Amino acid sequence: MNKKTIITILFALAAMAGQAQTIPTDWFKTDTITIRGRIEGYNAERFGFTSMTCYLYDIMEKDNNTLVMDITPDGTFEKSFSINYPMRLKFKSSGESKVGFSEIPFFVRPGETVDITVRLNEQGQYECYYNSGSSKDVERWLKSDLQLQKMCSRLYDFKGEFDEANNIAEQLWHDMLERIDTVSRRDNFTPMEMQLAQAEMQNQFAFSLIDYAFEYADRLMPWQQQADGSWQQIVTDSAALRPTMDVNNYRLLKRVDFDNPLLMTDQLYYFTLNRVQWARPNKETTLSGVAGIKDRLQKSYAAYQQLMGIDHLTLTAQLCIYMWMQQSYDEWKTYEKAFPLYLSSFTHPYIRQKAEQFYQREMAKTELTSPLPDGPGIEIIRDIMSRYPNRYLVFDFWGYGCGACLVAIQNSKQLRAEIAKRDDVKIIFIADEKTAGGSDAYKKYVAEWLADEETICLTNADFSRLRELFHFNAIPHYETITPDCRRVRDDLRINGYDNFDCELQRLKEKLK
Repeated sequence: MNKKTIITILFALAAMAGQAQTIPTDWFKTDTITIRGRIEGYNAERFGFTSMTCYLYDIMEKDNNTLVMDITPDGTFEKSFSINYPMRLKFKSSGESKVGFSEIPFFVRPGETVDITVRLNEQGQYECYYNSGSSKDVERWLKSDLQLQKMCSRLYDFKGEFDEANNIAEQLWHDMLERIDTVSRRDNFTPMEMQLAQAEMQNQFAFSLIDYAFEYADRLMPWQQQADGSWQQIVTDSAALRPTMDVNNYRLLKRVDFDNPLLMTDQLYYFTLNRVQWARPNKETTLSGVAGIKDRLQKSYAAYQQLMGIDHLTLTAQLCIYMWMQQSYDEWKTYEKAFPLYLSSFTHPYIRQKAEQFYQREMAKTELTSPLPDGPGIEIIRDIMSRYPNRYLVFDFWGYGCGACLVAIQNSKQLRAEIAKRDDVKIIFIADEKTAGGSDAYKKYVAEWLADEETICLTNADFSRLRELFHFNAIPHYETITPDCRRVRDDLRINGYDNFDCELQRLKEKLK
């Protein structure tokens, strides 16, 4: 692509953005949405699934969630849930599709109902037709083949040095601009669709550049097993690692508008925030603990501004701090000066409002346990409890394809052998697999690392129901159930095995 073409594209994009509608004043609000519709010609046996799953990453909430939507025998479906800002989401088939159709993408604003019909198009393929809601307004963008994530793979999969990576990033930026220009002209994008496509591009670009740096660092800090069986990251080349700390190597992030609220509509944005939080130039300002929290906040302001190449605390930076505030709540909740310090970071009125609501809600909690959630799938948990009466139960939700899960299981094998000698507690491993029996690889792994332990293998669909019940989507995930069959509050539950005895004793003392 020559310089003249690039300039033409940039002017075209700027002109279209200038025609864009102003984001409504009620763009940010908490409200229920409803997704409903029908799959024409649906037959459960022929389609291969009876439910669909959506992974919800809502930045304003402390915990992510999984949503399960059942398909009735006549093909109708309906699901209602709450969100805090407009999102592009998708429900994907919980089982393996036999007909080529496997997902329902949609774009929705809080308070809306989106009506969708899934039917065969002229090419004989199942397609979503949007009858109402914001999805109908941006239907061309929802169905477009922009393939921006695929384009970005050449950056985050790159194994070379930073200088060459930045050359790839430079070319990638222009290639994505050209791709958006081609597709938007072909499909006649509206100004709002154009804005959403540009936001999608910027989000993909920011994630890919920082993720490349993560992978670069990980290759220089491999995990190695120690003599005691534990695993530690070892720096193999400290000189080669230094470029990951040089903010100049992230200079192309200056092209991303980190103040643009449309970035939030893309589910990848949650992971972009994670990458920004943990970017190595920000490493020394990680907001953990209460010691020197004011100083850490001030350093984080400077680090975010330097990384993003801007002179103020952007929307993205404020959301990073907001997420830190939620994630580290259990550490700072008794330090009375902490919350006002966090609150002073939030100039965006909605973030400030949600921070105040979060703090008030968490501080109002007095019960240490709660009844088990009720809904489809809970019978699995109740059946296990009936087999181990009068014990504390620790449920370890994991998957063979989850690297963090495997590391946790392998690191804790000796610890669990000691725990197994106790008669007051039982660990139960619940795995997420395509089939209830599990793959051959899964069975081999269990035989090596979980032999003689309580293991249960669930289909993706059944596992998703437990995700929804216990309100999580990331794994490994742990739940603690008391002998009287109550669920332990998240700040008291046992999360792993390193300090198992101490955590269990602390829990028993609290529950006396």
